[in-house]
Amino acid sequence: MAKYLVILESPAKIKTVKKILGANYEVCASNGHVRDLPKSSLGIDVDGDYEPKYITIRGKGDILAALRKEVKKAEKIYLATDPDREGEAISWHLYHALKLEEKKVYRITFNEITKNAVKESLKNAHEINMNLVDAQQARRALDRMVGYRISPLLWDKIKRGLSAGRVQSVALRIICDREEEIDAFVPEEYWTLDVNLKVKGEKKPITAKYYGTSKKATIANGEAAAKIQKELEGAEYQVKEVKVGERMKKAPFPFTTSTLQQEASKQLNFSTQKTMRLAQQLYEGVDIKGEGTVGLITYLRTDSTRVSAEAEAMAAEYIEKQFGAEYLAAETKEKKNAAKIQDAHEAIRPTDLNRSPVVLKDELPRDLFRLYQLIWKRFVASRMSEAKYETTTVKIGAGKHIFTLSAANRKFDGFMNVYMSDEDKEEDGVLNSKLTADSELTFESFDAKQHFTQPPAHYTEASLVKALEELGIGRPSTISPTITTILARRYVEKENKNLYVTELGDVVNRMMKEAFPTIVDVNFTANMEALLDAVEEGTVKWKTIISNFYPDLDEAVKQAEKDLGEYTIADEVSDEICEVCGRQMVIKYGAFGRFLACPGFPECKNTKPYFEKIGVNCPQCGKDIVVRKTKKGRRYFGCIDNPECDFMSWQKPVNEKCPKCGAVMIAKGKENVCSNEQCGYHVLSELSQKS
Repeated sequence: MAKYLVILESPAKIKTVKKILGANYEVCASNGHVRDLPKSSLGIDVDGDYEPKYITIRGKGDILAALRKEVKKAEKIYLATDPDREGEAISWHLYHALKLEEKKVYRITFNEITKNAVKESLKNAHEINMNLVDAQQARRALDRMVGYRISPLLWDKIKRGLSAGRVQSVALRIICDREEEIDAFVPEEYWTLDVNLKVKGEKKPITAKYYGTSKKATIANGEAAAKIQKELEGAEYQVKEVKVGERMKKAPFPFTTSTLQQEASKQLNFSTQKTMRLAQQLYEGVDIKGEGTVGLITYLRTDSTRVSAEAEAMAAEYIEKQFGAEYLAAETKEKKNAAKIQDAHEAIRPTDLNRSPVVLKDELPRDLFRLYQLIWKRFVASRMSEAKYETTTVKIGAGKHIFTLSAANRKFDGFMNVYMSDEDKEEDGVLNSKLTADSELTFESFDAKQHFTQPPAHYTEASLVKALEELGIGRPSTISPTITTILARRYVEKENKNLYVTELGDVVNRMMKEAFPTIVDVNFTANMEALLDAVEEGTVKWKTIISNFYPDLDEAVKQAEKDLGEYTIADEVSDEICEVCGRQMVIKYGAFGRFLACPGFPECKNTKPYFEKIGVNCPQCGKDIVVRKTKKGRRYFGCIDNPECDFMSWQKPVNEKCPKCGAVMIAKGKENVCSNEQCGYHVLSELSQKS
């Protein structure tokens, strides 16, 4: 019989940990939280000492009963929930829910699910860290107070079913503020002027950019560009200065939660939610032939770039063996961050570098493999030497005017042998000509172009994650759920990666700014995160934060109930006509998503499914093609007249037919491609040609 009981947070880890610990250990899981504040009430004694009231979560009774049976049989109990505030709080809740006061109970944490890490955690077993627990209790209480006091107000003043969150309201405001910037932006005209020059003895011409006269100048309009060209008529072009230098590009830091979410969005087009779900699988364990279930990466919720000495040694040995000593970084540094980081954690890295992406390609599903490959390459690159560039800057004089051209030729790839970001790929540029002061230049043509300054870009999930991190709002475990929530509540919609505020989101934000300016203040929220960090450090009592926060919130809610009027949101009008009464139908939201309803309700109760049209006609019957989903949720494109018309395509069709064979054309990346694979015809899309 097993002497010891290990209680994990996730059942997905059981097989991996059980294999490591052996027969003397029984391994079970709590399936996340077992106790929480009640759903039916605030659950915090705001009239007394702010003590929270915890109850068993519905559906967790059977799990607790099974755990109690195992507890009775065990000599020692090890609480092995995740190594963060939330995991510490779950262990504390388990301690009380299972009544472990009379038992030998130990808290263990491991940053990776490997034999060494798990066994080492048993040697370093300790008591539950109440500072971490209290920091989580404070966060939970603050979020509950904001949600349960403000959400009913949103129901009353705007519409039922809405919710307000402490961090989500600030995230929504950040997106709304950006939308206002974009709406208020007034573009300004400017011009660029390039000159194409022939170099004696060279086949290819060179192109230099206009710099100015004695100092850098901006060409404000077409008249100014024409004036410069007039002044340069008949001018001689001479190389005035050639500067050759060297520039180093440092290796990137290994991934934190935030940077992983950003890069997975940019390079793999993953949402933050998808990235975290896949990373969780890689951390908890994946079945590998010949090895069984193996944890492939370290803990995924971290804002530290620290790496253990063992991992440093593993990386050094691997890089020197695979690439050579010149590719090994002379020293490794950690990212300095003024904000508190969870330094008990490491950066996100592979647990074993010998499990390279090439080795695991056939073992992992496509998306899981792509994320693992990204993490593996980034970590290896972070321990490698810097890339070296030879830089060349040339100044060309023509009368009083100066043109410049520059290039950066990569001489040693260093870390780029393994990993390159989109920014790294754009830096290369080779100067085709060897220019010197004696080079003879002959004018060929000008290239003057009109431009307009661009408004700030719409937020994407990646840029919003970066903004929230830089502003000190949220922590690794909260940013992804925050974005998921504002999308699920339809405060924000995502289109081509960009996040757009809906009318509903705009109304909610306006009400929050009017009635609760402190709650949606970026600095206030960042300061609150700093106070939670202080609780974790043991320098601030958690109930002090709550007792200082709640009275002001309570007063603001009561004032808002008196002062705020009702906000109205018009339903979005569709182009569908109600076949019962002839009115134009509107788009409504229900438990299963969007549907069409007649605005004449209750006189006319006609409703029907809503289908998103893509602006393309069905090649078989000429009716609209719409976005549909299979029973398993996979998206495809089909005729709105289904089942009468059976046209369908997994790729998005376009409004043209193949000129070679007449088949339907589909959109793939920047090209329109013939759907008939035997044909092979493809052409750049109109959008790509314009850009």
